[in-house]
Amino acid sequence: MAAPPPEPWSRDLEQVVREALSSIRFGTVTLVVQDGRVIQVDKSEK
Repeated sequence: MAAPPPEPWSRDLEQVVREALSSIRFGTVTLVVQDGRVIQVDKSEK
């Protein structure tokens, strides 16, 4: 039997992304995905 696919989104991840978006005025928020899961959230401000 194959393992179930990883959960691609969670409330914790949503909170991290919301905080990154709300804390910048100009710039980018980048999600790094590996095996269908977000493994890194980068924020770059201008």
